[in-house]
Amino acid sequence: MQERLNIDAPLWDQNSFIGRFKHFLWVTDPRTCIEKETSLFEAKTLIENYRTGAEGDSIEKVIYAKKLYESAFHPDSGELQNVFGRMSFQLPGGMLITGAMLQWYRTVPAVVFWQWVNQSFNALVNFTNRNAQSPISTTQMGVAYVSATLSAMVTAIGCKSMFQKRASPILQRYVPFVAVAAANCVNIPLMRQTELIYGIDVEGDDGKKLCQSKVAAVKGISQVVFSRIVMCAPGMLILPVIMERLEKYRWMQQIKPMHGPIQVVLVGCFLSIMVPTACALFPQRCSLKTTTLKYFEPEEYAKLEKMVGNDIPFRVYFNKGL
Repeated sequence: MQERLNIDAPLWDQNSFIGRFKHFLWVTDPRTCIEKETSLFEAKTLIENYRTGAEGDSIEKVIYAKKLYESAFHPDSGELQNVFGRMSFQLPGGMLITGAMLQWYRTVPAVVFWQWVNQSFNALVNFTNRNAQSPISTTQMGVAYVSATLSAMVTAIGCKSMFQKRASPILQRYVPFVAVAAANCVNIPLMRQTELIYGIDVEGDDGKKLCQSKVAAVKGISQVVFSRIVMCAPGMLILPVIMERLEKYRWMQQIKPMHGPIQVVLVGCFLSIMVPTACALFPQRCSLKTTTLKYFEPEEYAKLEKMVGNDIPFRVYFNKGL
């Protein structure tokens, strides 16, 4: 009899960066985006049956179903995610948009258009990968989307105006990164504002809900903001230097229409490593010391005490989102 897999646990140790990197390299595989919906729901059914103790499928088939399930369904709600908002779509989506932002940055209309496209994409990704236990209204989503888009545009246009007269051409190439970093600091917290207002569920080591915490929401969202900036940083900081040097060669000047596609491909090379790297910076199942709850949220700590009595855990856990 073959050994059964713990279907709800990652295949690699999540206490180490290498283990988390392997996990996210596996689960953000962009090839899962082209799987048919029927295949995704078949994978979900297989996982649900396996969870109840069903036998008959090879371990390889179960592992592949687990990969499809975790790449396409939300870990909290179990709902099928929009394909363009999945982390597995970050590579193809990110390389196209980032490559375009890096290529067409010289005119204000181009800056405005591509920042709008990028923030529309980011808003969808942020909504798709939120902590689903904290619902957000249509109005709140609209405010988050408009605020992030405006912040990106204002930052980009402001930096462009400032750099155009005083900065070298290479510095002007960094306008898209500054705008993207600024917008991430606005878009993600606003898109997940319900978590900051009401807190998110925190659990014991056994997965049992103990209370809600705003501090946990702040910690999780801060880590996501940092991770998203790290995700795009190498491509948007290193690639301008590469392109600035390449464009001085005569052969590059003769293929100007290819500069955009070249940047898209190069951004893809960076993102193929940076998507799993950024996701792996912090554990997905984030933790918080109960002493932090006691100091900052005494009411929630009191609920925790009432729930567990004197057996208070050292840490509580929550899903930080992606």
